[in-house]
Amino acid sequence: MTAGKSVGLPPFNARTAAILAVSSGVLYFLAFPGVDVWPLGFVALAPLVVALRGQTPRRAAWIGWLAGFTMTMLGFYWLLEMLETFSGFGLPLCVLFMAILCAYQAGRIALLGFLCARAERKGWPFGLSFGLGFVASEQVFPLLFPWFYAATVHPIPALVQLAELGGPILVALPLVAVNLAVAEFVFARREARPVRRKLVLALAAAPLVAVIYGVVRIGSVDARVARAPKGRVGLVQANMSLFGKRKEKAEGLQRHLRLTHELSREGPLELVVWSETSVMGAVDERAVGTALPERFSREIGVPALFGAVLVKPVSDEREYVFYNTAILTNAAGDVKGRYDKQFLLAFGEYIPFGDTFPALYRASPNSSRFTPGTSLQPLADGAHEIATFICYEDIVPGFVNSIVRNGDPDLLVNLTNDAWFGDTTEPWIHLALAKMRAVEHRRYFVRSTNSGVSAFVDPVGRVVAHTDTFHARALASEVAWLRGSTVYGVLGDLPFWLVSLLALYAALRPPPERRIVGPGAGFA
Repeated sequence: MTAGKSVGLPPFNARTAAILAVSSGVLYFLAFPGVDVWPLGFVALAPLVVALRGQTPRRAAWIGWLAGFTMTMLGFYWLLEMLETFSGFGLPLCVLFMAILCAYQAGRIALLGFLCARAERKGWPFGLSFGLGFVASEQVFPLLFPWFYAATVHPIPALVQLAELGGPILVALPLVAVNLAVAEFVFARREARPVRRKLVLALAAAPLVAVIYGVVRIGSVDARVARAPKGRVGLVQANMSLFGKRKEKAEGLQRHLRLTHELSREGPLELVVWSETSVMGAVDERAVGTALPERFSREIGVPALFGAVLVKPVSDEREYVFYNTAILTNAAGDVKGRYDKQFLLAFGEYIPFGDTFPALYRASPNSSRFTPGTSLQPLADGAHEIATFICYEDIVPGFVNSIVRNGDPDLLVNLTNDAWFGDTTEPWIHLALAKMRAVEHRRYFVRSTNSGVSAFVDPVGRVVAHTDTFHARALASEVAWLRGSTVYGVLGDLPFWLVSLLALYAALRPPPERRIVGPGAGFA
């Protein structure tokens, strides 16, 4: 067979491919947390797979981008309400800003399409080309608001246990396999040939293997939890409005103290967790050890982990910088440690390159002057270490992994404020994405948020208890203090960086001892 000669039917034309791409985007949105029609995760990518077969790299990138733009415009609808509320701009301009962001985020799926088409044209089997492109797109494309396809099956614990071996990407690969199996039926019909039944059965068996593994591991992890030492941990959701937090600092503090004391009266607490910036009003970092006990921390009465804002003078044009900080205090109110947020929100918390070029803050004097922390050490008090992360750091698996690996924590804790996004699906999406950290590291995971959703997640990813959104609430739950390593904890994302390099190689070079047979050849 001569190089470049196509086998089978030609690819779909631009119009049909666009319809398939949009269909895939809609199905992806419906399968994703917030809507939660999770079985669609097994078919949501199939229209995209069908649309990409045999396309040129340029058109494949466009098809992928269209699918990504559809899914993000639908899935990130809550950005529009946030922009309208806080930007001061009218609806048309807010729609434009949202579209620009979603156009960028859609680049992840465009990269998938491009890599898939390039590898197929180089002679790699199409199914393998799609799988390599999928891994690379989830691993390497930088997102402002990260997400992973694995979140589509977050309600089904048996399907997410692979996270301890390879994080969310490995959890997603059995879903990708089924999508490829569904696409094979379409390819067989178009090419007037029999379905490759062995291929379909092999692909369809992938989630069955994942479920069997999951059931076995859930049983063994539950048995380990039953043997582990236990403690009662509380969380407080004060439900202060974004503007109320700033205007009514004393009220916010009193709510946290009152709800904490209510939990303490119900039984002893080994730890209570408050939300991100739950203590408003900047505190000079040089005086934090005396200012916080004098102000309130002695009144808490139990070990506490709470969000605060610290300020530090600097000798450049900024004059001072802020830290978005989590503070750990003991039962006496003494400060035992701090963690400073490192994944800051560009333009919301800082100006990019502002640390290097402080004059940028002179040009934008109203911009926030937060600076990232540098320490990855878990916070320690007595016998326990707590891996702590703030805001959307909990949906970046590699970053959380780096914190866990820098110590030997026996609890994961996240402090968040999702009130920016209103009473939308965003807080539920955030929880669904975050709770996989518990499976990756086989620890209990406690999330305290200002307005919801606050939750306790067990080491197999089950939500033990949670709050609703926009209600003041305090919860307490028994947690097991667990330590130990997982495969993902040790290897992290290294295997998927290697797969991403293989995807790049496949996009540039033909497979060994295989002749290039054109864009239509070789699904298996």
